Amino acid sequence: MIVGALNWGLVVVAKFDLVAEIFGEGFGTTNPVTRIVYGLVGLAGIYLAATLLPAVIPGGGPTLSWGARPRTCHALNQSARGAP
Repeated sequence: MIVGALNWGLVVVAKFDLVAEIFGEGFGTTNPVTRIVYGLVGLAGIYLAATLLPAVIPGGGPTLSWGARPRTCHALNQSARGAP
Protein backbone atom coordinates (compact mmCIF):
# COMPACT_ATOMS: atom_id res chain seq x y z
CA MET A 1 0.00 0.00 0.00
CA ILE A 2 2.84 2.38 0.75
CA VAL A 3 4.34 1.77 -2.70
CA GLY A 4 1.00 2.54 -4.32
CA ALA A 5 0.43 5.67 -2.26
CA LEU A 6 3.90 7.04 -2.97
CA ASN A 7 3.68 6.18 -6.66
CA TRP A 8 0.27 7.83 -7.15
CA GLY A 9 1.41 10.86 -5.17
CA LEU A 10 4.40 11.24 -7.50
CA VAL A 11 2.19 10.76 -10.55
CA VAL A 12 -0.09 13.59 -9.43
CA VAL A 13 2.58 15.99 -8.16
CA ALA A 14 5.44 15.40 -10.60
CA LYS A 15 4.04 13.30 -13.48
CA PHE A 16 6.59 10.65 -12.48
CA ASP A 17 5.82 6.91 -12.29
CA LEU A 18 8.30 5.49 -9.77
CA VAL A 19 7.38 1.83 -10.35
CA ALA A 20 7.77 2.17 -14.13
CA GLU A 21 11.07 4.01 -13.69
CA ILE A 22 12.48 1.35 -11.35
CA PHE A 23 11.72 -1.37 -13.91
CA GLY A 24 13.01 0.55 -16.94
CA GLU A 25 9.72 1.79 -18.38
CA GLY A 26 8.57 5.27 -19.25
CA PHE A 27 5.65 7.15 -17.73
CA GLY A 28 2.37 5.35 -18.46
CA THR A 29 3.93 2.19 -19.91
CA THR A 30 4.02 -1.25 -18.33
CA ASN A 31 5.75 -4.59 -18.63
CA PRO A 32 4.95 -7.89 -16.91
CA VAL A 33 6.95 -6.98 -13.78
CA THR A 34 5.29 -3.59 -13.29
CA ARG A 35 1.87 -5.20 -13.80
CA ILE A 36 2.70 -7.69 -11.05
CA VAL A 37 3.69 -4.82 -8.72
CA TYR A 38 0.50 -2.90 -9.56
CA GLY A 39 -1.52 -6.09 -9.07
CA LEU A 40 0.01 -6.72 -5.64
CA VAL A 41 -0.72 -3.13 -4.61
CA GLY A 42 -4.31 -3.60 -5.77
CA LEU A 43 -4.67 -6.86 -3.83
CA ALA A 44 -3.23 -5.16 -0.74
CA GLY A 45 -5.85 -2.43 -1.12
CA ILE A 46 -8.65 -4.98 -1.35
CA TYR A 47 -7.31 -6.80 1.73
CA LEU A 48 -7.00 -3.54 3.65
CA ALA A 49 -10.54 -2.51 2.73
CA ALA A 50 -11.92 -5.90 3.76
CA THR A 51 -10.11 -5.96 7.11
CA LEU A 52 -9.90 -2.33 8.19
CA LEU A 53 -13.12 -0.76 6.97
CA PRO A 54 -15.46 -2.98 9.03
CA ALA A 55 -13.54 -1.88 12.13
CA VAL A 56 -13.96 1.84 11.44
CA ILE A 57 -17.52 1.88 10.08
CA PRO A 58 -20.09 2.25 12.89
CA GLY A 59 -21.99 -1.01 13.26
CA GLY A 60 -19.57 -2.73 10.89
CA GLY A 61 -18.82 -5.61 13.20
CA PRO A 62 -16.49 -6.41 16.08
CA THR A 63 -13.52 -4.10 16.46
CA LEU A 64 -10.11 -4.51 18.01
CA SER A 65 -7.72 -1.80 19.07
CA TRP A 66 -4.42 -1.72 17.18
CA GLY A 67 -2.17 -4.53 18.35
CA ALA A 68 -4.94 -6.34 20.21
CA ARG A 69 -5.40 -10.02 19.57
CA PRO A 70 -8.76 -11.71 19.37
CA ARG A 71 -9.51 -13.83 22.39
CA THR A 72 -9.45 -17.54 21.76
CA CYS A 73 -11.71 -20.08 23.38
CA HIS A 74 -8.85 -21.03 25.70
CA ALA A 75 -8.37 -17.41 26.79
CA LEU A 76 -12.10 -17.01 27.38
CA ASN A 77 -12.21 -20.18 29.49
CA GLN A 78 -9.24 -19.02 31.57
CA SER A 79 -10.76 -15.58 32.24
CA ALA A 80 -14.10 -17.15 33.19
CA ARG A 81 -12.30 -19.15 35.87
CA GLY A 82 -10.48 -16.09 37.14
CA ALA A 83 -7.06 -17.09 35.84
CA PRO A 84 -4.84 -14.36 34.31
